[in-house]
Amino acid sequence: MMKFKDIEDVDDWLEPMDYPGFWYATQPYDLVLQPRDHCDRQIAAGEIDQETVLEVLKYMARLELTERLGLTRRLATPWLKLVESY
Repeated sequence: MMKFKDIEDVDDWLEPMDYPGFWYATQPYDLVLQPRDHCDRQIAAGEIDQETVLEVLKYMARLELTERLGLTRRLATPWLKLVESY
């Protein structure tokens, strides 16, 4: 299972996934998503294309993991935090 420190870690993890890979990789997290068979039926019926379904699923996974794990954005300038702490 992947360990995430911030939202960008989740984005970096999700970005390269294809449709079957997404379902495999996210299974251990027990995310609340549309069931795969429902998505597969929509794609097979031509109601929506696979790429759009994948984009929406990744967005939903990112939101759920961010909320569940209490993740925040990565500091763009980590050295600034050190300066501010004095």
